[in-house]
Amino acid sequence: MQVHLIDGTYELFRAYYGVPSATSETGQEVGAARGLLRSLAALLREPGTTHVAIAFDHVIESFRNDLFTGYKTGEGIDPDLWSQFPLAEKVAEALGLVVWPMVEFEADDALATAAARCSREDSVDQVLICSPDKDLAQCIEGDRVVIWDRMRDRVIDQNGVVDKWGVQPGSIPDLLGLMGDTADGIPGIPRWGAKSSSRVLAEYGNIESIPSDPQEWTVAVRGAKGLSAQLEAQREEALLYKKLAILRRDVPIQENLADLLWRGAKRTLLESLCAELGDQRLVDRFTFWDPEDP
Repeated sequence: MQVHLIDGTYELFRAYYGVPSATSETGQEVGAARGLLRSLAALLREPGTTHVAIAFDHVIESFRNDLFTGYKTGEGIDPDLWSQFPLAEKVAEALGLVVWPMVEFEADDALATAAARCSREDSVDQVLICSPDKDLAQCIEGDRVVIWDRMRDRVIDQNGVVDKWGVQPGSIPDLLGLMGDTADGIPGIPRWGAKSSSRVLAEYGNIESIPSDPQEWTVAVRGAKGLSAQLEAQREEALLYKKLAILRRDVPIQENLADLLWRGAKRTLLESLCAELGDQRLVDRFTFWDPEDP
């Protein structure tokens, strides 16, 4: 069987910037929530979609904000998008999905935890993490745990990580620690770009193993002396940035593999939600209903 683990925050952002604006009868912006519902409905209609869960950033801040003041916050998010976060969780619940709304941790942490758990189950053939986010590439295991960019219908396995980012999945946090990640507020180390970072990490695997003396480097990199000087001046910061990028695999989610079995949409909740979204036609996209729905 396949397990689909969905990055709900990414899906909502994608819907917000990719579908037309729409308002409900009360004047609330609901276009992204409608788009999310349609997108998830399409996934649930796909053959082989049987075990599904979705994670959201219920709040943007997490424990990482306590580690680094520059880490991403909810500042700057369009209010019309921010107001639809609760609706997005209601969409997923109405569709009968297991929903993980993250507060202390991030949605990516929940996905990483679930991917690690599910990959250990003998009955699981493949775990698909539905997101193009490079942070999640660290979770990839061969072709057993992969990331799936649904918009481009592109699956990236372990070989794909090397082709795209130049390093093994386990080195992704080190890569982000060196080159930075503007989306998460990780500044990185000056002069360490994507190419130099991946080239050095392809040789040494992690920041800790990079020799402090560039003359000891066994990989040829342009400007090695300057790169080394910058790293030695900020090695402690680089290790902090790496720590920020490491996804947790110990999130206390309660559901097991059996709980992820999709049993159908919840008619009562979905009809109520579609009324709230101002589009009852969305209900017609479903013919498979949870038999336990009251």
